[in-house]
Amino acid sequence: MQKSMIKLISLADLISLTNAIFGFLAILILFSDLIPNEELKIRVSFSLILLALLADGLDGVIARKTRISEIGEYLESISDMTSLIIAPAIFIYFVYHDFLLSSIYNHIYLLIALVLFLLLGAVRLSSFHKMKNKKFFLGLPASASTIILIILSYFENNFFLILLAIFLISIAMITNIKFPKPSLKVNATAAALIILTIILGKEFYGFAPIFLIIAIVIYSLGGPIYRKIFTKNTIK
Repeated sequence: MQKSMIKLISLADLISLTNAIFGFLAILILFSDLIPNEELKIRVSFSLILLALLADGLDGVIARKTRISEIGEYLESISDMTSLIIAPAIFIYFVYHDFLLSSIYNHIYLLIALVLFLLLGAVRLSSFHKMKNKKFFLGLPASASTIILIILSYFENNFFLILLAIFLISIAMITNIKFPKPSLKVNATAAALIILTIILGKEFYGFAPIFLIIAIVIYSLGGPIYRKIFTKNTIK
């Protein structure tokens, strides 16, 4: 007898759906009149994307401890597309919208960069489970990419720095560079920094998001080097 669609959903899948909901709300809040203050809109949207990231990490933990889902891989990719690619792209556009009004060329540059991010992000997420490995990530993880881009945008860094970051990160997501899989302690530390960033935002000189982006940048730049050295030492 054929199962109903609802019965295919596991506990981990519910967490993935929560991830998608946070991503959708992060987009919706930017264009909603519920919050009249633009700065607060950006803060709430930023926090919702970070909550989606936490849900994205949690669904994997739950999946390893509960029954295997028949649709988990597909559902996770769809949810991540919403919260880690589409929502951050719209967030960046919203943050820099006023600056874009000063020049049609800046508008075009950002649209090209965001379309590239969207396309390569879709390629990465759709091929992730096909090419996954227990020991490493192939290409820069979408979660790390999202954190770097939304924090840079949250602090309204130089527009051309954001453009460069989008292009480099988009390409890094689909490279054959191998990034080490963080340990449980590293993931727990990252989760704590994300929670602290959600609570504090730019308070206390923005130390929480600054520490978070520094940690992610160190991982992004140093991770492949560390893995190569560690692998060589292991072989010896």
